[in-house]
Amino acid sequence: MRMLAAGLLAGTSFFVSGAAFAQTTTAAVLPDTDTAGGSDEIVVIGKGETRQIQTLTQSDIALLAPGTSPLKAIEKLPGVNFQGADPFGAYEWAGRISIRSFNQNQLGFTLDGIPLGDASYGNVNGLHISRAIISENIAETRVSQGSGSIDTQATNNLGGTLEFLSSDPKETLGIDVNATGGSNNFWRVFGRLDFGELTPGGTRAYLSYLHSDTDKWKGWGSQRINQVNGKIVTPLTPELRAVGTFDFSDRRENDYQDMSLNMIKRLGYGWDNISNDYAKAILVSDIGANNRYTGVVPTNPGAGTVYPAPFLNPDDAYYNAAGLRRDYLASAGLETTSDSAIHGVLKGYYHNNHGQGLWYTPYLASPNGVPMSLRTTEYDIRRGGVFGNIGTKIGANDITVGGWYERNNFRQARRFYALDSRTDPGRDSLEFQSNPFATQWYWRYQTDTVQYFVQDKIELGALTANLGWKGFAVTNRATPIVAGGLAGGKIKVTDWFQPHVGLNYRVTPNAELFAGFTQVTRAFVSAATSGPFATTQAGFNALNNGATKLKPEASDTYEVGGRFRSGIFTGSLAGYYVNFRNRLLAVTTSAGIVGNPAILQNVGDARSIGVEATGDVRLPMGFGLFGSYSYNDSTYRDNVTTATAVIPTKGKTVVDSPKHMLKGEVTWTGQGFNARVGANYMSKRYFTYTNDQFVDGRVVVDATLGYKFDLGGRKLELQGNVTNLFDKKYVSTIGTNGFGNSGDNQTLMIGAPQQFFLTLKVGL
Repeated sequence: MRMLAAGLLAGTSFFVSGAAFAQTTTAAVLPDTDTAGGSDEIVVIGKGETRQIQTLTQSDIALLAPGTSPLKAIEKLPGVNFQGADPFGAYEWAGRISIRSFNQNQLGFTLDGIPLGDASYGNVNGLHISRAIISENIAETRVSQGSGSIDTQATNNLGGTLEFLSSDPKETLGIDVNATGGSNNFWRVFGRLDFGELTPGGTRAYLSYLHSDTDKWKGWGSQRINQVNGKIVTPLTPELRAVGTFDFSDRRENDYQDMSLNMIKRLGYGWDNISNDYAKAILVSDIGANNRYTGVVPTNPGAGTVYPAPFLNPDDAYYNAAGLRRDYLASAGLETTSDSAIHGVLKGYYHNNHGQGLWYTPYLASPNGVPMSLRTTEYDIRRGGVFGNIGTKIGANDITVGGWYERNNFRQARRFYALDSRTDPGRDSLEFQSNPFATQWYWRYQTDTVQYFVQDKIELGALTANLGWKGFAVTNRATPIVAGGLAGGKIKVTDWFQPHVGLNYRVTPNAELFAGFTQVTRAFVSAATSGPFATTQAGFNALNNGATKLKPEASDTYEVGGRFRSGIFTGSLAGYYVNFRNRLLAVTTSAGIVGNPAILQNVGDARSIGVEATGDVRLPMGFGLFGSYSYNDSTYRDNVTTATAVIPTKGKTVVDSPKHMLKGEVTWTGQGFNARVGANYMSKRYFTYTNDQFVDGRVVVDATLGYKFDLGGRKLELQGNVTNLFDKKYVSTIGTNGFGNSGDNQTLMIGAPQQFFLTLKVGL
């Protein structure tokens, strides 16, 4: 798990990209996003916006199976490609989202304006949204498919932005409890206590708790979550309020096995790690050592050299693997209200993370002769910052200026832990490990970010113009504790002028046109596993010199479209052109399992041309229809030249970039019932840069049926959910272990089969 299969990779150079291409609303006043037909709208299409944007509300998330990732909830929107290996899209190793072919580490993520980093699994500068807030506490999710809001606290959003807004505490005392049970011994309990107004018109607060536990749908293991959210709001004046938030998250997940096309054909969709059979794992490791396959010195010649069926090598299945993450996230600040002539926000935040990614590896023996050991990649984040903006209207102009500062102190290590014996591993994969016998590398990273923006929204009758720019300076430093052959030093990205221009013209009260241009630069990340420090010292020194000096990735996004609303119909149509410049790839020098440092280099440009259409229809008798279609043509514009070869990538389709996506759903509400059936089609996707390997397109259908009892103001609701209604067998996530030049690769995840869930929702 988390490794490229050595047998498949031997003798082949692979590229590991941090993204498919290469790799906020912070004030209390929300923009004008009128609903698409009443309180039961499926998607809010942004009226008056100068860019492509849609908003999902809590009522939409509530229709999905409880525990569904906030990222999976937006997969119905045009241009959005989300994949996961569990029914909820919550399992982080397999969770991937891309928008217009930009992968998630090239998208901006914020929660109430708080920067969440790049949402990567190996968290370097933030945390996943599902660990930052419980889904029931999300009030709105705003998705900008282009490069997003100019005021977003992000230095990586070459593509779109996702802004999550938490719900406010209620004005009255109340308790909400949701309890869910279902397939694979899944059970989940969510409770929220709203304290109401502690004084008339004064402070309000809530506290909520989540516990979730499920067996994996294949193989053996568990995926568990414990999480606490709290929020407090205190009015200071009619124009100003104080806001504080708190989140604690403890997530522990056993992993599914990464697959290749060959493995799927040979072993089947239901194949997984052998976490219930330690004896077989020891045997396979012994045989691998006897075959000199793993590099481990043979300690049991009697095991022979023939693998037990159906194994062909130690990478077919590992004993176990897991991801552990513990996070604390807190914020406090001031926000203006809609009554204020001056709008703005000032907020400080702090994030503490401790994480380990665990893998029982047959490639390094324990010192006591056990032919396996437990390998970890360990993460510790201590980051804090402050951001704010202030603005006011002056005639036809609404001028806003803002800034953001963050210091991220991050430590990352690769360690190995001994197993007790050949009959008992003596270690629990869902517990944080201690007492390693070896540290391969251990580094201290510091990243300082300074960002500002200036924006002017000009209203000239039917025409609205948004003009502005943002700029940043990001300084990355790496200091060794245990060097392990990796690079240290300092590298900096400075771009003080990144222009944003947007126009909206109101043709009629029900029709408008919009157009925009945005230029964005992406800062480097500080880590041993990605970015410019994930190489040798000589390689890093070359990146800072002369003609080979590393350039940051950048994108130019052009967008044009229109929106129309009349009676029961609301829709939008948008087209875009994106030029992605200075694409970065990490060129590896060995199999991923070996862990040799890669060499980062600029490898040219990529281009995207696409069309996105959205439609929402409110029909009589409580019926509703929603549909979205996306066409995306994303191609590499250059071949990739290495020290030994020229890789013919020019004109090839960007990996994990389906040309066609069609999503739709039918909803019905009436006589206490509510129902939803949603379908998601995606065309084939390539997982090699030369496009010689791909996974087929697929259609996945989910369904919901609920009933709300009439109890005179109290809430009692029963809801049933079926995910993958027709039990489709398909490959979901691709690229979990990166993307290769050509040939099959152990980098695929299988989508979850048909699953059933029943939820009771109670409100007092």
